[in-house]
Amino acid sequence: MLVAIFIGLVLILFLLGMAVPYALGLTAVVGMLYSGNFTISSMQTLATKMATGVNSFTLLAIPLFLLSGSLMNVGSITDRIFKFCNALVGWIPGGLGQVNILASIVFAGMSGSAVADAAGLGTIEIEAMKKEGFDSKFSAGITSASSTIGPIIPPSIPLVVYGSVAGVSIAKLLVGGILPGVACGICLGLMVAWMAIKRKYPRRKFPSAKELWDLFKHSFMSLMTPIILIGGMLSGVFTATEAAAVASLYAIILTTVIYRELNFKDIINVFKGCCKETAAIMLVVAASTIYGYMITKYQIPSMVLNFFLSVSNSKWVFLLLINVFLLFVGCFMETNAAIMILAPILLPAAIQFGVNPVHFGLIMVFNLMIGLLTPPVGMCLYATARVAKISFEDTVKGTAPFYLPLGITLILITCVPWLSTALGG
Repeated sequence: MLVAIFIGLVLILFLLGMAVPYALGLTAVVGMLYSGNFTISSMQTLATKMATGVNSFTLLAIPLFLLSGSLMNVGSITDRIFKFCNALVGWIPGGLGQVNILASIVFAGMSGSAVADAAGLGTIEIEAMKKEGFDSKFSAGITSASSTIGPIIPPSIPLVVYGSVAGVSIAKLLVGGILPGVACGICLGLMVAWMAIKRKYPRRKFPSAKELWDLFKHSFMSLMTPIILIGGMLSGVFTATEAAAVASLYAIILTTVIYRELNFKDIINVFKGCCKETAAIMLVVAASTIYGYMITKYQIPSMVLNFFLSVSNSKWVFLLLINVFLLFVGCFMETNAAIMILAPILLPAAIQFGVNPVHFGLIMVFNLMIGLLTPPVGMCLYATARVAKISFEDTVKGTAPFYLPLGITLILITCVPWLSTALGG
Protein backbone atom coordinates (compact mmCIF):
# COMPACT_ATOMS: atom_id res chain seq x y z
CA MET A 1 0.00 0.00 0.00
CA LEU A 2 2.84 2.40 0.80
CA VAL A 3 4.30 1.88 -2.68
CA ALA A 4 0.89 2.70 -4.18
CA ILE A 5 0.75 5.92 -2.15
CA PHE A 6 4.29 7.16 -2.77
CA ILE A 7 4.48 6.25 -6.46
CA GLY A 8 0.88 5.91 -7.63
CA LEU A 9 -0.53 8.99 -5.91
CA VAL A 10 2.17 11.35 -7.13
CA LEU A 11 1.68 10.16 -10.73
CA ILE A 12 -2.10 10.64 -10.45
CA LEU A 13 -1.59 14.16 -9.15
CA PHE A 14 0.74 14.94 -12.04
CA LEU A 15 -1.81 13.67 -14.56
CA LEU A 16 -4.46 15.84 -12.90
CA GLY A 17 -2.25 18.84 -13.59
CA MET A 18 -1.05 19.62 -10.06
CA ALA A 19 2.27 21.48 -9.90
CA VAL A 20 5.27 19.25 -9.14
CA PRO A 21 6.24 20.62 -5.69
CA TYR A 22 2.66 20.52 -4.43
CA ALA A 23 2.17 16.97 -5.70
CA LEU A 24 5.36 15.81 -3.98
CA GLY A 25 4.58 17.60 -0.71
CA LEU A 26 0.99 16.36 -0.60
CA THR A 27 2.10 12.79 -1.28
CA ALA A 28 4.61 12.97 1.57
CA VAL A 29 1.92 14.23 3.97
CA VAL A 30 -0.59 11.57 2.85
CA GLY A 31 2.05 8.90 3.39
CA MET A 32 2.68 10.24 6.87
CA LEU A 33 -1.08 10.23 7.65
CA TYR A 34 -1.41 6.64 6.43
CA SER A 35 1.46 5.52 8.64
CA GLY A 36 -0.20 7.09 11.69
CA ASN A 37 2.86 9.23 12.39
CA PHE A 38 1.28 12.64 11.79
CA THR A 39 2.41 14.81 14.73
CA ILE A 40 3.65 18.36 15.26
CA SER A 41 7.16 17.00 15.71
CA SER A 42 7.01 15.09 12.42
CA MET A 43 5.75 18.18 10.58
CA GLN A 44 8.62 20.20 12.03
CA THR A 45 10.98 17.52 10.76
CA LEU A 46 9.55 17.87 7.24
CA ALA A 47 9.92 21.66 7.37
CA THR A 48 13.54 21.29 8.48
CA LYS A 49 14.23 18.77 5.71
CA MET A 50 12.84 21.18 3.10
CA ALA A 51 15.12 23.98 4.32
CA THR A 52 18.25 21.82 4.48
CA GLY A 53 17.46 20.30 1.09
CA VAL A 54 18.14 23.57 -0.71
CA ASN A 55 20.95 24.66 1.62
CA SER A 56 23.64 23.00 -0.50
CA PHE A 57 26.88 24.33 -1.98
CA THR A 58 26.60 21.98 -4.96
CA LEU A 59 23.15 23.33 -5.88
CA LEU A 60 24.72 26.76 -6.40
CA ALA A 61 25.84 25.36 -9.75
CA ILE A 62 22.24 25.47 -11.02
CA PRO A 63 21.64 29.27 -10.94
CA LEU A 64 25.21 29.89 -12.09
CA PHE A 65 24.89 27.56 -15.09
CA LEU A 66 21.51 29.13 -15.88
CA LEU A 67 23.15 32.57 -15.75
CA SER A 68 26.07 31.67 -18.03
CA GLY A 69 23.74 29.95 -20.51
CA SER A 70 21.31 32.89 -20.59
CA LEU A 71 24.12 35.38 -21.19
CA MET A 72 25.61 33.24 -23.94
CA ASN A 73 22.20 32.97 -25.59
CA VAL A 74 21.98 36.74 -26.00
CA GLY A 75 23.64 38.78 -28.71
CA SER A 76 25.93 37.45 -31.45
CA ILE A 77 27.53 34.53 -29.60
CA THR A 78 25.24 31.85 -31.06
CA ASP A 79 25.65 33.37 -34.53
CA ARG A 80 29.45 33.32 -34.23
CA ILE A 81 29.39 29.67 -33.16
CA PHE A 82 27.05 28.72 -36.00
CA LYS A 83 29.19 30.38 -38.70
CA PHE A 84 32.38 28.70 -37.49
CA CYS A 85 30.68 25.28 -37.31
CA ASN A 86 29.33 25.82 -40.83
CA ALA A 87 32.84 26.34 -42.18
CA LEU A 88 34.15 23.36 -40.22
CA VAL A 89 31.60 20.66 -41.19
CA GLY A 90 29.17 22.28 -43.64
CA TRP A 91 30.87 20.50 -46.55
CA ILE A 92 30.02 17.00 -45.18
CA PRO A 93 26.91 15.28 -46.66
CA GLY A 94 23.99 16.83 -44.85
CA GLY A 95 25.56 20.30 -44.84
CA LEU A 96 23.70 22.46 -42.37
CA GLY A 97 22.27 19.35 -40.73
CA GLN A 98 25.81 18.44 -39.64
CA VAL A 99 26.39 22.06 -38.61
CA ASN A 100 23.26 21.85 -36.50
CA ILE A 101 24.70 18.90 -34.56
CA LEU A 102 28.19 20.36 -34.06
CA ALA A 103 26.77 23.73 -32.99
CA SER A 104 24.59 21.94 -30.43
CA ILE A 105 27.65 20.13 -29.06
CA VAL A 106 29.55 23.42 -28.72
CA PHE A 107 26.54 25.27 -27.32
CA ALA A 108 25.99 22.40 -24.89
CA GLY A 109 29.22 23.47 -23.21
CA MET A 110 27.55 26.77 -22.36
CA SER A 111 23.85 26.29 -21.65
CA GLY A 112 23.28 22.80 -20.20
CA SER A 113 19.66 22.97 -21.31
CA ALA A 114 18.00 21.16 -24.21
CA VAL A 115 15.12 23.63 -24.44
CA ALA A 116 17.54 26.60 -24.44
CA ASP A 117 19.43 24.97 -27.32
CA ALA A 118 16.25 24.30 -29.30
CA ALA A 119 14.81 27.77 -28.75
CA GLY A 120 18.00 29.85 -28.87
CA LEU A 121 20.42 28.26 -31.30
CA GLY A 122 17.51 26.63 -33.15
CA THR A 123 16.26 30.02 -34.36
CA ILE A 124 19.48 30.59 -36.31
CA GLU A 125 19.82 26.97 -37.46
CA ILE A 126 16.31 26.51 -38.83
CA GLU A 127 16.26 29.86 -40.62
CA ALA A 128 19.60 29.08 -42.30
CA MET A 129 18.49 25.56 -43.28
CA LYS A 130 15.28 26.84 -44.87
CA LYS A 131 17.23 29.38 -46.94
CA GLU A 132 19.55 26.60 -48.16
CA GLY A 133 16.61 24.49 -49.36
CA PHE A 134 16.12 22.05 -46.49
CA ASP A 135 12.48 21.21 -45.81
CA SER A 136 10.93 22.48 -42.58
CA LYS A 137 10.21 19.04 -41.11
CA PHE A 138 13.81 17.86 -41.45
CA SER A 139 15.15 21.18 -40.13
CA ALA A 140 12.90 21.04 -37.08
CA GLY A 141 13.60 17.32 -36.56
CA ILE A 142 17.39 17.55 -36.43
CA THR A 143 17.19 20.72 -34.30
CA SER A 144 15.03 18.90 -31.75
CA ALA A 145 17.15 15.75 -31.78
CA SER A 146 20.50 17.54 -31.49
CA SER A 147 19.24 19.63 -28.58
CA THR A 148 19.21 16.49 -26.40
CA ILE A 149 23.02 16.67 -26.37
CA GLY A 150 22.82 19.86 -24.25
CA PRO A 151 22.08 18.21 -20.89
CA ILE A 152 24.64 15.41 -21.49
CA ILE A 153 27.80 17.39 -22.22
CA PRO A 154 28.79 19.66 -19.28
CA PRO A 155 27.41 21.90 -17.98
CA SER A 156 24.24 19.91 -17.34
CA ILE A 157 21.51 21.00 -14.95
CA PRO A 158 19.83 17.53 -14.90
CA LEU A 159 23.15 15.90 -13.95
CA VAL A 160 23.66 18.47 -11.18
CA VAL A 161 20.16 17.66 -9.89
CA TYR A 162 20.84 13.91 -10.05
CA GLY A 163 24.17 14.29 -8.27
CA SER A 164 22.68 16.36 -5.46
CA VAL A 165 19.74 14.00 -4.95
CA ALA A 166 21.73 10.78 -5.28
CA GLY A 167 24.85 11.91 -3.40
CA VAL A 168 27.09 11.28 -6.42
CA SER A 169 30.09 13.44 -7.37
CA ILE A 170 28.75 16.14 -9.70
CA ALA A 171 32.21 16.72 -11.22
CA LYS A 172 32.43 13.02 -12.17
CA LEU A 173 28.93 13.13 -13.63
CA LEU A 174 29.59 16.23 -15.72
CA VAL A 175 32.92 14.95 -17.04
CA GLY A 176 31.34 11.52 -17.59
CA GLY A 177 28.84 13.07 -20.00
CA ILE A 178 31.46 14.17 -22.53
CA LEU A 179 31.93 10.85 -24.37
CA PRO A 180 28.20 9.93 -24.41
CA GLY A 181 27.47 13.39 -25.81
CA VAL A 182 30.07 12.96 -28.56
CA ALA A 183 28.72 9.47 -29.31
CA CYS A 184 25.23 10.93 -29.68
CA GLY A 185 26.55 13.56 -32.08
CA ILE A 186 28.27 10.91 -34.23
CA CYS A 187 25.14 8.72 -34.40
CA LEU A 188 22.98 11.70 -35.38
CA GLY A 189 25.59 12.79 -37.96
CA LEU A 190 25.56 9.39 -39.65
CA MET A 191 21.76 9.50 -39.91
CA VAL A 192 21.86 13.03 -41.33
CA ALA A 193 24.48 12.00 -43.93
CA TRP A 194 22.37 8.99 -45.00
CA MET A 195 19.20 11.08 -45.31
CA ALA A 196 21.05 13.88 -47.11
CA ILE A 197 22.47 11.55 -49.76
CA LYS A 198 19.06 9.92 -50.23
CA ARG A 199 17.20 13.25 -50.48
CA LYS A 200 20.01 15.15 -52.24
CA TYR A 201 20.25 17.91 -49.66
CA PRO A 202 22.71 20.76 -50.41
CA ARG A 203 26.09 21.30 -48.75
CA ARG A 204 28.64 24.08 -48.94
CA LYS A 205 32.06 23.93 -50.61
CA PHE A 206 35.13 22.95 -48.63
CA PRO A 207 36.36 26.14 -46.90
CA SER A 208 39.70 27.74 -47.64
CA ALA A 209 42.28 27.88 -44.88
CA LYS A 210 41.93 31.67 -44.75
CA GLU A 211 38.15 31.53 -44.37
CA LEU A 212 38.41 28.92 -41.62
CA TRP A 213 41.06 30.93 -39.78
CA ASP A 214 39.08 34.20 -40.04
CA LEU A 215 35.92 32.57 -38.66
CA PHE A 216 37.92 30.88 -35.91
CA LYS A 217 39.34 34.24 -34.80
CA HIS A 218 35.87 35.77 -34.96
CA SER A 219 34.39 33.08 -32.68
CA PHE A 220 37.47 32.25 -30.57
CA MET A 221 36.32 34.01 -27.39
CA SER A 222 32.92 32.31 -27.56
CA LEU A 223 34.50 28.90 -28.09
CA MET A 224 36.69 29.37 -25.02
CA THR A 225 33.71 29.00 -22.66
CA PRO A 226 33.34 25.20 -22.88
CA ILE A 227 37.12 24.80 -23.02
CA ILE A 228 37.58 26.75 -19.77
CA LEU A 229 34.71 24.96 -18.07
CA ILE A 230 35.48 21.38 -19.13
CA GLY A 231 39.25 21.83 -19.01
CA GLY A 232 39.06 23.21 -15.48
CA MET A 233 37.04 20.25 -14.21
CA LEU A 234 39.14 17.65 -16.05
CA SER A 235 42.36 19.11 -14.65
CA GLY A 236 40.91 19.41 -11.16
CA VAL A 237 41.53 23.17 -11.03
CA PHE A 238 37.99 23.79 -9.78
CA THR A 239 34.86 21.94 -8.72
CA ALA A 240 31.60 21.85 -10.68
CA THR A 241 30.17 24.74 -8.66
CA GLU A 242 33.35 26.78 -9.06
CA ALA A 243 33.29 25.98 -12.78
CA ALA A 244 29.77 27.39 -12.97
CA ALA A 245 30.92 30.58 -11.23
CA VAL A 246 33.91 30.96 -13.59
CA ALA A 247 31.67 30.37 -16.63
CA SER A 248 29.20 33.02 -15.42
CA LEU A 249 31.94 35.57 -14.80
CA TYR A 250 33.47 34.88 -18.21
CA ALA A 251 30.04 35.21 -19.87
CA ILE A 252 29.49 38.60 -18.21
CA ILE A 253 32.92 39.87 -19.30
CA LEU A 254 32.42 38.52 -22.82
CA THR A 255 28.99 40.06 -23.41
CA THR A 256 29.55 43.40 -21.66
CA VAL A 257 33.26 44.24 -22.02
CA ILE A 258 34.57 42.37 -25.06
CA TYR A 259 31.56 42.24 -27.42
CA ARG A 260 29.75 45.16 -25.70
CA GLU A 261 26.34 43.79 -26.64
CA LEU A 262 24.63 44.02 -23.24
CA ASN A 263 24.10 47.07 -21.07
CA PHE A 264 23.28 47.22 -17.36
CA LYS A 265 19.53 46.97 -17.99
CA ASP A 266 20.00 43.83 -20.14
CA ILE A 267 22.11 42.21 -17.41
CA ILE A 268 19.42 42.94 -14.80
CA ASN A 269 16.77 41.35 -17.03
CA VAL A 270 18.93 38.24 -17.46
CA PHE A 271 19.40 38.05 -13.68
CA LYS A 272 15.65 38.35 -13.12
CA GLY A 273 14.96 35.50 -15.56
CA CYS A 274 17.57 33.29 -13.88
CA CYS A 275 16.13 34.04 -10.43
CA LYS A 276 12.65 32.97 -11.56
CA GLU A 277 13.96 29.72 -13.10
CA THR A 278 16.10 29.01 -10.04
CA ALA A 279 13.20 29.62 -7.65
CA ALA A 280 11.03 27.14 -9.56
CA ILE A 281 13.75 24.49 -9.51
CA MET A 282 14.58 25.01 -5.84
CA LEU A 283 10.92 24.71 -4.85
CA VAL A 284 10.87 21.31 -6.53
CA VAL A 285 14.15 20.41 -4.78
CA ALA A 286 12.69 21.33 -1.38
CA ALA A 287 9.54 19.27 -1.97
CA SER A 288 11.49 16.33 -3.38
CA THR A 289 13.70 16.35 -0.26
CA ILE A 290 10.79 15.53 2.04
CA TYR A 291 9.45 13.07 -0.53
CA GLY A 292 12.84 11.32 -0.61
CA TYR A 293 13.02 11.38 3.18
CA MET A 294 9.63 9.68 3.47
CA ILE A 295 10.28 6.95 0.89
CA THR A 296 13.60 6.17 2.57
CA LYS A 297 11.99 6.11 6.01
CA TYR A 298 9.40 3.58 4.88
CA GLN A 299 11.96 1.50 2.91
CA ILE A 300 10.35 1.97 -0.51
CA PRO A 301 13.74 1.49 -2.28
CA SER A 302 14.08 -1.95 -0.66
CA MET A 303 10.60 -2.89 -1.87
CA VAL A 304 11.50 -1.77 -5.40
CA LEU A 305 14.74 -3.77 -5.25
CA ASN A 306 12.84 -6.88 -4.14
CA PHE A 307 10.49 -6.39 -7.08
CA PHE A 308 13.35 -6.32 -9.58
CA LEU A 309 15.00 -9.33 -7.93
CA SER A 310 11.71 -11.22 -8.19
CA VAL A 311 11.75 -10.62 -11.95
CA SER A 312 15.41 -11.50 -12.52
CA ASN A 313 18.78 -11.25 -10.81
CA SER A 314 20.47 -10.32 -14.09
CA LYS A 315 22.03 -6.86 -14.34
CA TRP A 316 21.12 -6.61 -18.03
CA VAL A 317 17.47 -7.51 -17.48
CA PHE A 318 17.38 -4.84 -14.77
CA LEU A 319 18.88 -2.23 -17.13
CA LEU A 320 16.42 -3.21 -19.87
CA LEU A 321 13.46 -2.76 -17.52
CA ILE A 322 14.87 0.54 -16.26
CA ASN A 323 15.28 1.89 -19.79
CA VAL A 324 11.74 0.94 -20.79
CA PHE A 325 10.36 2.45 -17.59
CA LEU A 326 12.31 5.71 -17.90
CA LEU A 327 11.39 6.13 -21.56
CA PHE A 328 7.74 5.81 -20.55
CA VAL A 329 8.14 8.25 -17.65
CA GLY A 330 9.91 10.74 -19.91
CA CYS A 331 6.82 10.96 -22.10
CA PHE A 332 4.75 12.41 -19.26
CA MET A 333 7.02 13.92 -16.60
CA GLU A 334 9.31 16.96 -16.48
CA THR A 335 12.98 15.94 -16.41
CA ASN A 336 14.16 17.42 -13.11
CA ALA A 337 11.02 16.29 -11.29
CA ALA A 338 11.46 12.74 -12.60
CA ILE A 339 15.08 12.66 -11.45
CA MET A 340 14.24 13.92 -7.96
CA ILE A 341 11.43 11.40 -7.53
CA LEU A 342 13.02 8.33 -9.10
CA ALA A 343 16.76 8.61 -8.34
CA PRO A 344 16.38 7.87 -4.59
CA ILE A 345 14.13 4.90 -5.43
CA LEU A 346 16.04 3.34 -8.32
CA LEU A 347 19.71 4.07 -7.50
CA PRO A 348 19.92 1.71 -4.49
CA ALA A 349 18.59 -1.09 -6.69
CA ALA A 350 21.07 -0.18 -9.45
CA ILE A 351 23.98 -0.32 -6.99
CA GLN A 352 22.82 -3.76 -5.79
CA PHE A 353 22.92 -4.94 -9.40
CA GLY A 354 26.49 -3.65 -9.75
CA VAL A 355 25.75 -0.52 -11.80
CA ASN A 356 28.15 2.39 -11.24
CA PRO A 357 26.20 5.43 -9.88
CA VAL A 358 27.79 7.72 -12.50
CA HIS A 359 26.87 5.27 -15.26
CA PHE A 360 23.32 5.02 -13.94
CA GLY A 361 23.04 8.82 -13.84
CA LEU A 362 23.91 9.10 -17.52
CA ILE A 363 21.42 6.34 -18.37
CA MET A 364 18.67 8.09 -16.44
CA VAL A 365 19.32 11.56 -17.84
CA PHE A 366 19.62 10.43 -21.47
CA ASN A 367 16.39 8.45 -21.24
CA LEU A 368 14.61 11.54 -19.94
CA MET A 369 16.20 13.66 -22.68
CA ILE A 370 14.60 11.39 -25.27
CA GLY A 371 11.38 12.04 -23.36
CA LEU A 372 11.74 15.72 -24.32
CA LEU A 373 11.20 14.58 -27.92
CA THR A 374 8.12 12.46 -27.28
CA PRO A 375 4.49 13.57 -26.99
CA PRO A 376 2.51 14.57 -25.04
CA VAL A 377 4.98 16.61 -22.90
CA GLY A 378 7.91 16.91 -25.36
CA MET A 379 9.11 20.41 -24.42
CA CYS A 380 11.79 20.44 -27.12
CA LEU A 381 9.18 19.57 -29.74
CA TYR A 382 6.99 22.51 -28.70
CA ALA A 383 9.98 24.89 -28.61
CA THR A 384 11.18 23.78 -32.04
CA ALA A 385 7.70 23.90 -33.59
CA ARG A 386 7.37 27.49 -32.41
CA VAL A 387 10.77 28.45 -33.82
CA ALA A 388 10.23 26.61 -37.14
CA LYS A 389 6.67 28.00 -37.44
CA ILE A 390 5.20 24.61 -38.26
CA SER A 391 2.62 22.44 -36.51
CA PHE A 392 3.46 20.21 -33.56
CA GLU A 393 2.44 17.18 -35.63
CA ASP A 394 4.86 18.07 -38.45
CA THR A 395 7.64 18.56 -35.91
CA VAL A 396 7.00 15.06 -34.53
CA LYS A 397 7.10 13.62 -38.07
CA GLY A 398 10.38 15.39 -38.79
CA THR A 399 11.90 14.17 -35.53
CA ALA A 400 10.74 10.53 -35.90
CA PRO A 401 13.72 9.30 -38.03
CA PHE A 402 16.14 10.52 -35.37
CA TYR A 403 14.68 8.25 -32.70
CA LEU A 404 16.83 5.52 -34.30
CA PRO A 405 20.28 7.15 -33.70
CA LEU A 406 19.12 8.30 -30.26
CA GLY A 407 18.07 4.72 -29.49
CA ILE A 408 21.44 3.42 -30.64
CA THR A 409 23.17 5.99 -28.42
CA LEU A 410 21.06 4.85 -25.47
CA ILE A 411 22.09 1.25 -26.10
CA LEU A 412 25.76 2.31 -26.24
CA ILE A 413 25.49 4.30 -23.00
CA THR A 414 23.74 1.37 -21.29
CA CYS A 415 25.91 -1.48 -22.57
CA VAL A 416 29.28 0.30 -22.54
CA PRO A 417 29.80 1.72 -19.02
CA TRP A 418 33.28 2.84 -20.06
CA LEU A 419 31.72 5.73 -22.05
CA SER A 420 30.36 7.20 -18.81
CA THR A 421 33.23 6.39 -16.47
CA ALA A 422 36.41 6.64 -18.58
CA LEU A 423 36.95 10.35 -17.95
CA GLY A 424 35.19 10.86 -14.65
CA GLY A 425 35.92 7.54 -12.96
